Order: sequence, then structure tokens, then C-alpha cells
Amino acid sequence: MIDSKSNTVLSNFVLTVVNPTMIFMSYQADYQPERLKNLLLSFLLSFCSFLLTIGVITVIYRKRDDDGAILEKFAGIYSNCAFMGIPLINSLYGDEGVLYLTGYVTFFNIFIWTHGCIMYSGKKDKKSILHAFTSPSVIAIAAGLLCFLLQLRLPDIITDAANHIKNLNTPLAMIIAGVTISGINLKNDIKNVGIYRACFLRLILSPLLFWAVFRWFDIPETVYMTVLATSACPAAAMSTMFAHRYNKNAEFSSEIFAFSTVFSAFTMPLIVLLGMYL
Repeated sequence: MIDSKSNTVLSNFVLTVVNPTMIFMSYQADYQPERLKNLLLSFLLSFCSFLLTIGVITVIYRKRDDDGAILEKFAGIYSNCAFMGIPLINSLYGDEGVLYLTGYVTFFNIFIWTHGCIMYSGKKDKKSILHAFTSPSVIAIAAGLLCFLLQLRLPDIITDAANHIKNLNTPLAMIIAGVTISGINLKNDIKNVGIYRACFLRLILSPLLFWAVFRWFDIPETVYMTVLATSACPAAAMSTMFAHRYNKNAEFSSEIFAFSTVFSAFTMPLIVLLGMYL
């Protein structure tokens, strides 16, 4: 019923309409100084998390600059934080968790359209930098934060409609992930060692780096667990889009995305348990 082209359209709908709506609605909450403090802390932690991951993975791949290495590095650094992160965090911590997740989503968009584009193309792209600040998710965060600080509330009729849209997020994300997984060619893909390297970087190394460094700090649990769980999400779906854009191996990129999505069903719960009890 859903082919790869339809799945791409559905993915774009979720990323440009459903995700931003859910992000914006998470800011439609009562203003509390503690929430604002935690929100700012989530921005700081997310920024540090990206710097840490980029630094370590860059060192690991310092002797490789081939196309395969670029795709593996990209997958290791950038997670499917909106697609998989929002439904996960929403189920764990509700709208408050999604509010703190916006810090990670903000820096994801900024880094992926700056560092990510430079990594793929080998040169700076001013249009991509502009794109980082005009993506629907970042616009939703800016508008939502303004409404949160000024305590501007949507009329009930618009709120009801927006809540219906945001409730589509989890089921649509799971359907899209399922369609992607169904395209795996186990006979051929399972032999590709690069897929396992990329999955290790994304699902194990990245969250463990954050856990090892920040577990010693006195960070509110909801903020800490939100960033940790989001850093454990599978590879970003945008990797394939970037591969097409910069003439890289899009098939390899989609294989990493599919396999990391499958493996994340086992690794993400373990990372969450690790963060909660250690």
C-alpha cells in the first residue's frame, strides 16, 4: 500500500507539519521559572552533546575521508531525534519532556545544515546555513518559546485541531519506520560491515559518551533523560536526502537508517535503563 516514494512524502509531512505542531503545542504550558531554567539547561546539554560526539567521531575517522566514511560519520553524529525522539519522550515524560527535547532538535537543525553540509560537500554553503534557521521545527520552537514567555494561548478551537495533528506523530512515525524496515535486503545488506560500524556509533557510542560525561553532574532527571534518550535514537532519515543531494551512496545511507531503526528497538530501552539506574 505504501511504496518508497509514498513513504518519502509521508515522512516530509511528518517532519514539516506534524513534528512542528507537536513542538509548538508543548510550549502551550503555564510559565514556571523552573521550567524555563530546565529548558535553557536542555539547550546547553544538547549543544555540548553534539560538540562531544562530533569531536570524538572526527578523531576516530581522522585517517578516512572516503564516501563510506562520510556516511558512517554522519549517521553516528545525527540521530532521528524528531521522528523517533518525540514519540519516545512524549511517552516517557509527556509535553514537559517534548518541551525540553526542543533544545536537542534546535541544535540538530543548526549543526546538520552547517557541519553536516560541509562534511558532505567539503565546502561552506551559505544557503544551508540560512536553512538551519528557517526549518519548520526551528520556527515552531521560536514561535512556541515566544508564546511560552508571553503566555499567549491559542483559542480553544485551534488548540483542539492542533492536538489532533500532534497525536498523529507516534502512529505515523511508527508506520514510516515499518515501511523503511520492510525494504531491507537481508541477504545482501547483512554482509556490509560499514552498516554495523555506523549503528555502533549511533546507538552505542553516542549515548554512552553523553552518559559517561554528564552522569556526574546534578541535572534534573527529566532534562538529563530527555537528552540521553534522544542521543540514542537511530540514524537520521535526512542522511539519505543529503546523500542524494551531494551524489553520495544513497543506498548505503538508507541501509544504515533501516538497520539502525531495527537495532534501536533493543538498544534504546537499554540506554534508558542505564540512565535511570546508574
